Amino acid sequence: MKKREFIVLLALFLATASLQGQKILTLKECYNMASSANALANEKTGYSDISKLKDENLANGWLPTLDANGSLVYNSSVIDMSSVLGSLPIPGIANAIKPLPHEQYKITVDVNQVIYDGGAIKGARDLEKADLNINEKQTETDLYKLRAQINGYYFNLLLLTRQKDLLNNYLDIIKKRIASMQSGINNGVIIKSDIDVLTSQRIKIEQQLAENEIRKKSLLKVLSDLTGTEFDSSTEFVTPSQSEELSKDITRPELLVFDLRKEQLNASLKVIESKRLPKAVGFASLGYGNPPGSNFFKNEFAPYYVLGASIKWNIFDWNKTRNEKKIVSFQQTIIENRKNDLTDNLKRLLESKNSEILSLKALVESDSDLIALRKRITTSAESQYQNGTITATDFLNELNSEQDAVINYEIHKINLSMAKIEYLNISGKEIE
Repeated sequence: MKKREFIVLLALFLATASLQGQKILTLKECYNMASSANALANEKTGYSDISKLKDENLANGWLPTLDANGSLVYNSSVIDMSSVLGSLPIPGIANAIKPLPHEQYKITVDVNQVIYDGGAIKGARDLEKADLNINEKQTETDLYKLRAQINGYYFNLLLLTRQKDLLNNYLDIIKKRIASMQSGINNGVIIKSDIDVLTSQRIKIEQQLAENEIRKKSLLKVLSDLTGTEFDSSTEFVTPSQSEELSKDITRPELLVFDLRKEQLNASLKVIESKRLPKAVGFASLGYGNPPGSNFFKNEFAPYYVLGASIKWNIFDWNKTRNEKKIVSFQQTIIENRKNDLTDNLKRLLESKNSEILSLKALVESDSDLIALRKRITTSAESQYQNGTITATDFLNELNSEQDAVINYEIHKINLSMAKIEYLNISGKEIE
């Protein structure tokens, strides 16, 4: 009893250790890992950071601007009042007012504050936000295209894994047949050429297994590179299971990009309209110069200041705004046409993929009947071979036909699962 309990515990321990060392991988996990490992993964963060800085600069348009200016001006001709005042009957008045200086010096600090901009700053910020949404969605679109690559490698690995299992099962059957036939040869019941037929089949299966291993290693390497995660032959790939009902709704990210581009054009329209609205600005200057400000009769350096406000309104722009609006309208029409064209193409792809799914479903259903039939034929052929009515080659042919039916069944099941996943990818739906 103690020995038996020890064996059971050892078996449980080995089984647990095997499960811990085995990595189970789903298709959705591959999608997520590939998106994270791709060089485009950090683009959204980069676009967001750029947009924040641009928005901050645009928002600063409401803050006052502060500029320092300086100038030196020499005038060849200035106002001289002495000749005019000298004709007056007042003695000494001509010398009381000196001529204006030819040189003018000034240093100023100028402050400008936007009072009303017609919505230009708000429109520019909305336009920048629309640009950010487009860039982020375009990055998602580019990453979404990775799924088609992942599907190819993932499902090929599923096929190779299932093929390996079936080939190993078939190899065990062949080896057992060879072992049972060996005793028949020793007893002179079976000729050696019969066992040679099965031995050649064993070698062929071993070659297929070796080829299977090479192809699997190659695909694992590519999938590891795409996902940034190391996989080996112990990784178990889970066959995706999807619901039978497939929606015809299309939510591809490319279509969302078109919608965002239309929103971007709407935002640009507001920017265009803001150009025709009046703009009001307040200003102030604090200066030091000679003459100070507009006091030209004071020939000395002194501080001064200027306060004021201005308004600007572009009453007529020679139809520039109207033409820009027409351009935006044409661009919206082009985008809408492109969106409709892409939608039509995706609908055709969905119809084609749906037909493929229905065809594979029919094949899977008929494969079950074919396998049952082939098993009965193989059983009958084995009986006939044992009775000496058919050769070993005839029996092997029937056994191979049964094996082919089983392999085709597994291929059709995996292809059906892949077709459903591709249908979801075409429509833009997430897998379960």
